[in-house]
Amino acid sequence: MGLKVIGAGFGRTGTTSLKSALEEVGFNKCYHMVEVVKRPTHGVLWHKAWLGEAPNWEALFSGFQASVDWPGAAFYKQLIAEYPDAKVILTVRDPEKWYGSTAATIFNVRSVIPKWLTRLFPPMRRMPDMVESVIWQGIFDGRFADKPYAVEVFKRHNEAVKEHVPPEKLLVFNVKEGWEPLCRFLEVPIPDRPFPHLNDRKMFERMVLFRKLLPYGLSLIILLLLVGGWTLIF
Repeated sequence: MGLKVIGAGFGRTGTTSLKSALEEVGFNKCYHMVEVVKRPTHGVLWHKAWLGEAPNWEALFSGFQASVDWPGAAFYKQLIAEYPDAKVILTVRDPEKWYGSTAATIFNVRSVIPKWLTRLFPPMRRMPDMVESVIWQGIFDGRFADKPYAVEVFKRHNEAVKEHVPPEKLLVFNVKEGWEPLCRFLEVPIPDRPFPHLNDRKMFERMVLFRKLLPYGLSLIILLLLVGGWTLIF
């Protein structure tokens, strides 16, 4: 099948909304970080790709017509070389708002899964390890907490995409613009429904809070199982 659309925008630039929008206008399915969550082995492949071991892109994107968000956005040059006929969408937003949203959401997730849980269930380490290596240590050089530095990385990335991609193949897109510029660029009809607005900051923060509390619930369950087993033995 091959990718027809390559998203080059960083996470927290409306990529979840764009994923839904692309699927609604026929680019189904669209790869996104959530697909790595569903497929833990993909975390290993992306990690190796960052280290220079290119994956079998066709196998990795089997069944997908588009890719947005990280980790794919970090490899937009490789993907353009692999799929030269694909169109490229660079999702953008105000840099200050992007940083605030990212710091409060996906950067905050780093503390959600406790180390003891990943030691108990090693496959759970694949995605966090990939995200740490590719995004926080790779793209941001371990300095995301340094706001001016992270914002500058964000700006440099956007400018690099604009310089690398031919203008006729690139759409610089703010999801607040809605259907019209997106559909015009992709040459598809405009759907008769509102443009999707998903995964906003408040929704993400509620999810993070739930995940922070989840390990304590798991700890209680494991403790009860151990106590129950001890009682049965003795």
